Amino acid sequence: MTTTERTAASPDPVASDLIGSGVEGGLGEQLSSWWQRVRGGEMGALPAIAGLIFLAILFGSLSPYFLTPINFANLMNQSAALVVLGMALVFVLLLGEIDLSAGVTGGVSMAAFVVLNVKGGVPWPLALAAGFAVGIATGALIGFLVARVGIPSFVVTLGLFLGYQGLALLIIGAGGLYPINAPEVIALQNGRLPVWGGWVMLAVMLLISAATSFWDRRRRTRAGVPNRTISLVWIKLAVIAVLGGAAVAILNLNRSQSVIPIEGVPLIVPVVLAILWIGTFALDRTRFGRYVYAIGGNAEAARRSGIKVRWIKWWCFVICSGLAVVAGLFAQARIGSVDGAAGRDIVLSGVAAAVVGGVSLFGGRGRLVHAAIGALVIAVIINGLALLRLEAGINLLVTGGVLILAATVDALSRLRSGGGRA
Repeated sequence: MTTTERTAASPDPVASDLIGSGVEGGLGEQLSSWWQRVRGGEMGALPAIAGLIFLAILFGSLSPYFLTPINFANLMNQSAALVVLGMALVFVLLLGEIDLSAGVTGGVSMAAFVVLNVKGGVPWPLALAAGFAVGIATGALIGFLVARVGIPSFVVTLGLFLGYQGLALLIIGAGGLYPINAPEVIALQNGRLPVWGGWVMLAVMLLISAATSFWDRRRRTRAGVPNRTISLVWIKLAVIAVLGGAAVAILNLNRSQSVIPIEGVPLIVPVVLAILWIGTFALDRTRFGRYVYAIGGNAEAARRSGIKVRWIKWWCFVICSGLAVVAGLFAQARIGSVDGAAGRDIVLSGVAAAVVGGVSLFGGRGRLVHAAIGALVIAVIINGLALLRLEAGINLLVTGGVLILAATVDALSRLRSGGGRA
């Protein structure tokens, strides 16, 4: 028997063992495969993570206040709205679309909420539901005009970005400002978990992450798909335990400058983490998520394979606008009031957060956690420059430069991975 015949008759013994054991390969092989993907241009959030570490070291050395418990807690509150808005935009960016009106959609929704509650006397839960209805209706309108009528999303959302600024002024009134009188809403950005609550939150995170990982492995086994080595699951859980434990320990320190202690994880943290987990589950583990990535990769091929492209696009814009209202709620709860300019400046930072985190502007690549990391990068820049008391113009210049750099990395990585001309 010749060598060729032997190869054809009997598969590679290593591959046979892997298929038989239901494992894709050992830890070394998995790391080697990951490194090859990175070298091929699929870097994901790696540049954003490196940038986050670099900025933390830089600002920590330049300002004595940056690496303090009180600033760390403030950073969590400051970044919450941007994190959620960045995640909202991922749903449309994965399709190769964009929503420039997400910020003002949240602003108009909050304007409707506060006017109904304060001026109209409507109970805050009903008023807030009305605000969400405005946001969801806006997403449905954008989805219809983009997916059904065929108007480019850039044009539709730019028109709404301009028009909704005027609508917010009409609702609030020029120069007007309404305070948020609902303590439950204010508590989103000002409330804290008890000291023990932070550790319970971490334990729940570990349990959910472990349950999800082992559920994924059972699904792959039932489908006859090889699993990755179990070592990766334990490594992921260890990273969550170490980083999460460090964060909880810092946030549980007393950060008060008076006799009244201020300690505990900000209430907004578990809320944002819950939104991140639900969105990630939808994109990574449901048919809807697979369709979103398929459309972003090649919309025509997805349509020919039977995917209802129009409906998926419509739903993505609805989800984006719904989450934009959540981001607006977080932003205004932190301020404690709503004015006619609510949401006007945050949307471009949301796009920047997603792109900086590694979400492709060309569609089909990126995850919600990437946008969350990118939002933290933007928030650290804003926070650090404010502590250094630099002019606002420097802030905009640095943020814009980081966005251009991230977009350049995205385009170059596509070329390197064979994604075609950007």
